[in-house]
Amino acid sequence: MHIRVLAVGDRQPDWVDEAFGVYTKRFPREWKFRLDVIPVVRRARNDRSQQAMAAEGELLLQKLKDDEQVVLLDERGKQFNSKTLARRLADWQADGRDLCFVIGGPDGVASSIRSRADFCWSLSQLTLPHGLARTLLAEQLYRAWSLQSGHPYHRD
Repeated sequence: MHIRVLAVGDRQPDWVDEAFGVYTKRFPREWKFRLDVIPVVRRARNDRSQQAMAAEGELLLQKLKDDEQVVLLDERGKQFNSKTLARRLADWQADGRDLCFVIGGPDGVASSIRSRADFCWSLSQLTLPHGLARTLLAEQLYRAWSLQSGHPYHRD
C-alpha cells in the first residue's frame, strides 16, 4: 500500500521539513510513503475570496487518483485518540486502496475536495499552521503504526 500526503504549501520553514522527516524516515517501507506539494495560489493582501481556494481545489483534484482513499484533514472533521487512530489506520490499510491525506491551503479547501474525500479527520479543534499540521500528521501516523506493531514508542 502507498501512503502519501498531498499538501498545499510549497514553502515551509526548515523546522517543518526537519521534524516531518524525523517521523517519515521511521515509517515502514511497505507504506511507500510520499509527500506531494502544490503551491499556494497567490492572493491579494487580505483576499478571502473563494477564487484561490477553488483554484487550489482544482490542482488538488488533478493530483488525486480515482482509486485512492482520500482523508481530508480539516478542523471540522472527526477527532481520534491515538489508539482509535491506529484501529482506523488498520481499517484503511485493509481496504486495499492507496491512502492519500490532503492538507488544504491557508483558507481551507474547496467543496469539490470535501466531496471527493472518503473521510474527514480533525487533528485538533485548534487552528494549526499548515507546517505544524503536516508534522503532527507524520507523528500521529508513526504513533499509529507503532501501536499496531507493538513498538514501544507509544506509552499509556
